[in-house]
Amino acid sequence: MAARAVATGVISFGLVSIPVRLYTAASSEQVRFNMLDKRHGTRVKQQYYSPVDNKVMEKGDIIKGYEHARDQFVTFTDEELKALEADRSNSIDIVEFVPLSTFDLVQVEKSYYLGADKGGDKAYRLLSQSMDRKQKVAVGRWAARGKEQLVLIRPYQGGLILHQLYYANEVRAFSEIDDTAKFTFSDKEAELAERLIDQLSSADFDVKKYKDDYADRVLAAVEQKVAGQEVTVAGEQPRAQIIDLFEALKRSLEPKAKPEAESAEEAPASPRPPKKVKAAVDAPRRAKRDAG
Repeated sequence: MAARAVATGVISFGLVSIPVRLYTAASSEQVRFNMLDKRHGTRVKQQYYSPVDNKVMEKGDIIKGYEHARDQFVTFTDEELKALEADRSNSIDIVEFVPLSTFDLVQVEKSYYLGADKGGDKAYRLLSQSMDRKQKVAVGRWAARGKEQLVLIRPYQGGLILHQLYYANEVRAFSEIDDTAKFTFSDKEAELAERLIDQLSSADFDVKKYKDDYADRVLAAVEQKVAGQEVTVAGEQPRAQIIDLFEALKRSLEPKAKPEAESAEEAPASPRPPKKVKAAVDAPRRAKRDAG
């Protein structure tokens, strides 16, 4: 079934306008649980209440406020907030083109595929191919849902993809973390680390090799419960703790031991002793038994 567009828009740069359709590029498939009443198994409902008098609040009695200082708010009516919204034209205005190499993935919040809308096919393909040849991506502003979103448009599989970005003040600097990983390594440690990387390397990234094991376990447990069975989950084997980095690298590069069953199948069968040898071994045992 063909994908359904979630929105329409117009890419604008210079005097060029390209009508486009936006499609969800990815969405979470995580398992989710509902909050239930333990007694009756029904969903519980969320309510807002005032802590001053423990009164449950009706929707019409609730207003929005911005906390400008601790426990101090300025309030806004719906009309005031509406007046502050950006134009809802869904226009995507390209501000500049920048080298692809300057694009940092940490900025990406969500992604949308862009498809050409009626009348925009030629300009859409021209923009995609021109950016691809120049190795440039477009930075722009997207007026959507009453807000101005920072976006980046880049060529993607012969078409275009739009990344909604975080603003600079929404991304923490890496320098803020407690970076204590400052060490010098021996040549041998560096060599072992590189060998381990080579050993675990693949020609390309294939996302289909990976799956959400937690979701699979939950769904299997759901099926068991629906069928009236007791849920059984195999416990994980504890991992060996290796403190020394050099020892950890060496052990990582060691060939994995084959399962016992497999080793037993491959091991050559022990040859039976010749009958004469067997008779010579058994003779003293028989003599001792007869004497007894």
